[in-house]
Amino acid sequence: LLHDPFVPITAGWQNRAEGVGTIENAVKFCQQDFETLRQECLSSGRLFEDGCFPAQSKSLGYKELGPFSSKTRGIVWKRPTELCSNPKFIDDGATRTDICQGSLGDCWLLAAIASLTLDQQILAQVVPPGQSFTEDYAGIFHFQFWQYGEWVDVVIDDRLPTRDGKLLFVHSEEGSEFWSALLEKAYAKVNGCYEALSGGNTIEGFEDFTGGIGEIFTLNKAPPQLFKIIQKALCLGSLIGCSIAVTSSYETEAVTTLKLVKGHAYSVTAAEEVNVRGQQVQLVRIRNPWGQVEWTGAWSDGSREWNHISQEEKSKLNKVAEDGEFWMSYSDFIRNFSDLEICNLTPDLLTDDTKSCWNNYQFEGTWRVGSTAGGCLNHSATFPSNPQFLVHLEDVDDDPLDGKDGCTFLVGLMQKDGRRKRMLQQDLETIGFAIYEYKGRSNVRLGPDVLLRQRPVATSSTFINRREVCGRFTLPPGDYAIIPSTFQPHKNGSFVLRVFSEKKVDTSVCTFIQQEKISEKDVDPQFKEIFKNIAGSVSRSTHLLTVNQSFSLFLL
Repeated sequence: LLHDPFVPITAGWQNRAEGVGTIENAVKFCQQDFETLRQECLSSGRLFEDGCFPAQSKSLGYKELGPFSSKTRGIVWKRPTELCSNPKFIDDGATRTDICQGSLGDCWLLAAIASLTLDQQILAQVVPPGQSFTEDYAGIFHFQFWQYGEWVDVVIDDRLPTRDGKLLFVHSEEGSEFWSALLEKAYAKVNGCYEALSGGNTIEGFEDFTGGIGEIFTLNKAPPQLFKIIQKALCLGSLIGCSIAVTSSYETEAVTTLKLVKGHAYSVTAAEEVNVRGQQVQLVRIRNPWGQVEWTGAWSDGSREWNHISQEEKSKLNKVAEDGEFWMSYSDFIRNFSDLEICNLTPDLLTDDTKSCWNNYQFEGTWRVGSTAGGCLNHSATFPSNPQFLVHLEDVDDDPLDGKDGCTFLVGLMQKDGRRKRMLQQDLETIGFAIYEYKGRSNVRLGPDVLLRQRPVATSSTFINRREVCGRFTLPPGDYAIIPSTFQPHKNGSFVLRVFSEKKVDTSVCTFIQQEKISEKDVDPQFKEIFKNIAGSVSRSTHLLTVNQSFSLFLL
């Protein structure tokens, strides 16, 4: 098989050209320029009406919120100026009380929005300042989101869906602050409609608000160093969420005996160790964005555990946390919560020079039927045709979590436009990746001779039909080929592959190994016979359907 030589790609944020798609120069979504449109409206004396996301039923949804659904009857689109006498965009700073859930199942998104209020710098990236209902008001607002490798600037008008004079979806507690409702509308526009936002993981919102890479941990299978991972992530400015899984719709919003809400998204805001009678106890601080219900177990506000630590440590922990925020032991945390999500941020969102940061690398690719859609390792006859990416690991970690030398890095494989595909009744593909050692080679792909005889040094934990599959790995210095794939072969799709490394890659080598498209007639018949003998039959997979999630797991 003939292949193109390596095509070098300049990797890492430090060397990224300041082109379109960066935070500083976001892509104009739908080619709409906010300032141009606002000035046109101010000059003409009219309020903006967005033809790309009109105040019509199609912007609400396609099924549950579709044109003929009973849930959309009586809906009237109104501007904030029609809903209250003195609307505010942001009043005295953005806080969690600005975010109350409406009749849309997007609490995963609202938890991510609530986390924005903890970091004014990130908030300002997503919610650009200088917007109001007074100065230069023209019925137009804009927001910025990260979408599959680039930042986009999304323009909307301020007509919001209401019923009986009240906002249908997210709203502020007082009803006079509208930044969160308008942010939700802009995000709905990016994803096609409001209904497309129903159901999801908080990590997806975290990623789209930051451009970070997300990790998901199942707490009953927590790695031994998870507490240290949480501490390190908080030092890196990461956003962290947690939740209690539900096994049926009846459990959603159910409150446990210790006052935790099932199916709701919480934020982790601190992780500390305290001395209790000569022993170190690990604590985590949790934030319920909705604030009404708080943990009543050990280390909760007013619990007797606080009597056993010094006043100095109490002050360090800021014991009197704000409403909706509480402490609990790490052991109680992993017993009571089921999932943890960490969004690791890119350096361009971090201004504190004292913080260490990840180095990030990014590639775009496609799976094409007949060319690069090879499927997973089970499909040995086609697996070698998948795209391959090379990463060079050189320097070991300064502060390894397990005390062993190695290079820690994250790999995230994200498929594009999953929520928009829902509107077309299309499902996400089941995706994953394998990592192979790349030794003694130059300008050639790993072929069947290696891939069918050599075990991968690491793989994604599973193949799953989520938007993104992510894994954390620690490997010896060297060169490695990352091979992303769908579970089944012959599936078209587009993806973004990202690598976050703790140490810089001094040579900036992070290379896409590109395969020339060939047809079967180009392959020598003798080679095909040899390959058939090597490949053998395709192995079977075990399919597990999870009870409490809208995705399936495949065990290889």
